[in-house]
Amino acid sequence: MEEFTTVCLLLLIPSSVSCFQLSSSTIQTLNKGEYLSVENPQDVLLSPSGVFSAGFQSVGVNAYCFAVWFTRNPTLVWTANRDQPVNGKRSKLSLLKSGNLLLTDADELDVWASDTSSATSVELLLYDSGNLVLRETKGVVLWQSFDFPADTLLPHQQLTRFTKLVSSRSETNHSSGFYSVFFDNDNVLRLLYDGPEISSIYWPDPGRVSWQNGRSTYNGSRIAVLDSLGNFSSSDQFSFITSDYGAVLQRMLKIDSDGNVRVYSQESEGHEWYVSWQAILTPCSIHGICGANSLCSYDPGGSGRKCSCLPGFRRRNSSDWSLGCEPKHNFSCNPSASYFVRLPHVDFYGSDRQFTSNSTLEDCMNLNLQSCDYKAFQYKFSEDRGYFNCFPKTFLINGYVSPDFQAGVYLRLPRGKPFSMQESLQESSAECSNKTITIERGYVKAHENRNLKLMAWFAYNIGGFEILCILCVWCFLMRDRRRSQANECAQSYLPIGSGLKKYSYTELKKATKGFCQEIGRGSGGIVYRGELSDNRVVAIKKLSEASQGEEEFYAEVSNIGMLNHMNLIKMWGYCSEGKHRLLVYEFMENGSLAKNLESKSHALDFRTSFHIALGVARGLAYLHEECLEWILHCDVKPQNILLDSDYQPKVADFGLSKLLKRDDSDNSKFSRIRGTRGYMAPEWVFNMPITSKVDVYSYGIVVLEIMTGKNPMKGGDQDMNGSGREGRQHGLVGWVREKKSKASSKASWLQQIMHPMICGHLETKKMEILMEVALQCVEEDRDARPTMRQVVEMLQGSCN
Repeated sequence: MEEFTTVCLLLLIPSSVSCFQLSSSTIQTLNKGEYLSVENPQDVLLSPSGVFSAGFQSVGVNAYCFAVWFTRNPTLVWTANRDQPVNGKRSKLSLLKSGNLLLTDADELDVWASDTSSATSVELLLYDSGNLVLRETKGVVLWQSFDFPADTLLPHQQLTRFTKLVSSRSETNHSSGFYSVFFDNDNVLRLLYDGPEISSIYWPDPGRVSWQNGRSTYNGSRIAVLDSLGNFSSSDQFSFITSDYGAVLQRMLKIDSDGNVRVYSQESEGHEWYVSWQAILTPCSIHGICGANSLCSYDPGGSGRKCSCLPGFRRRNSSDWSLGCEPKHNFSCNPSASYFVRLPHVDFYGSDRQFTSNSTLEDCMNLNLQSCDYKAFQYKFSEDRGYFNCFPKTFLINGYVSPDFQAGVYLRLPRGKPFSMQESLQESSAECSNKTITIERGYVKAHENRNLKLMAWFAYNIGGFEILCILCVWCFLMRDRRRSQANECAQSYLPIGSGLKKYSYTELKKATKGFCQEIGRGSGGIVYRGELSDNRVVAIKKLSEASQGEEEFYAEVSNIGMLNHMNLIKMWGYCSEGKHRLLVYEFMENGSLAKNLESKSHALDFRTSFHIALGVARGLAYLHEECLEWILHCDVKPQNILLDSDYQPKVADFGLSKLLKRDDSDNSKFSRIRGTRGYMAPEWVFNMPITSKVDVYSYGIVVLEIMTGKNPMKGGDQDMNGSGREGRQHGLVGWVREKKSKASSKASWLQQIMHPMICGHLETKKMEILMEVALQCVEEDRDARPTMRQVVEMLQGSCN
């Protein structure tokens, strides 16, 4: 509060700040009331040994940043205002008498500030470590540049949970780029591509779990540091030594504009920098480097990395590959108007819409011709399974060519438009934007007209009170805005490696017409029907603030984002903007299984019901056994099973899911009870170890509900009441078992418990197997329950 008021008063009464120009060429200390001017090249702070300098550096045409750099071989290591350069005249960095360090532009606009204050004497110094420090004369540090890194980490400068390195836009454009290195919310040091439309983690390998990458998630300190000898160590157990380890050299760790992290060394001051370590050896594995609709190729012994447009596409911008390529011709949704071209050894990371196993090439092509959203597909042989799988692609992002990749991609192109593969794959160097920054804003020239000055001074003082009020209100608003931006920034780096699209809240509000068409509601939030700008119909889940916190939001986004199965809901994107958190899913035409079961007509016949049960089992088996990490859904119920136009089931709502290490010996520890009453396994109630068998139990209850039409939470018969362990034996499970034990034949007990609509189309053999499987799943003893893989095998066996 006091510092904002002080800033406002200083803005209102600039004549009260007495600053004087420094002229020494060897300035080592900036004291209160002094300033450095952009117009005086001698206004430079030097470290004691002269290794580092601090002052104004040109970053474009009439564009300057206040920066710290190596003196003898000028290399920027820190900038205060990288995204808002100042004018080349009348801009200055001032150490005010209030103790605040303030960078102002030519028109006296505040561009950057340290937001500090002190009643005692303060001074600004540059250490030989490269750290720019504002401290009281007693030694108390008020602010230091090491706490606010740009794209470079110097020896003994700590990277922490509160800081991150952000790349420059290019080698000549020092504004913030698309790549960053930071500690994720799971305590792992990661590299993130945060592009204009999508974001994704690309290092360490997002296709592997943390322990497979040699990382540990069990240290919450989140500290990484490079020492002067060339040793880097991080709290997630990642470490390395440089190729020149052991010698005391000038070093810096930097995230470059191409998304790679490198350590640069120089033997002595003024010599050329050389790379002594780099994080990524295969440059084409860096996401977003060539933009959408393009391919990255790498020749280690030749010309290095190259970018090229796909056949039928052309570059969006001749000087910026990160913007990718655009189609040369319009594409038609008519299946007969398209054909496919095979691109060997090509892959696109992420953006798979769905996954179809054991598919023929013809079936895969026909599937991709059914929707305008499908731009290509990958047809890949699975050596483990012994058959081909089909992977439709909705976005052509993160494309690369590698001889080691045996499969290929089939690209969709319009008929009647001949394309030359040789012409399309013309290669160019992969460069980001090289545009220089021009400050269009002018500066006010001095006038000698004293009468005009007097009139201006008089008008200024007359309006002083009103301006003071306005500025104070503005200060409060800016404080709240900074807090909001800080929260938003903290939420934007999710552990997402699947290329999910980021939507703004305004986009999704427009898509749902102001959230007017509700299609579902639960404890976690409300689901609305929406239509995106590309005419795709989607389901948009607006999470309620009270019911789902950050942990659950991260769980749902992260878990669904890396899943790829035809019986699991597909998420297309998300929104995390201030307090708004929304998830964008594919739209399911037939709604939830719960709504279908509640329908008076009960339109689900036995064949449909059986395929729903089998599909849900396949989805859960994938979660339990085929994911790289072990995922428990923890809330399997009809409300979380959605049905598409063909009544194909998709398991949804991973807000309560639990992701665990497969080799974790303590998988039984959960922070709280998860699930919905009536579907929860006994382990939750009686505080027993939690395993994947809790999902098996819930699945069994869902199958019984489908077949009988009786809701386990509502009862239905007088002998289905009860609670606790005793109640379980007299609830839906006990009621079914009692009917079975008293029946005179297998067919009779099935007819007694089946819903009338199902009984009319009874297939006795399949029905008997399905009910036996369901009863096995709801055994009190979890060891007596089958796994979901065994459930799938038993149900598939009944189809033979």
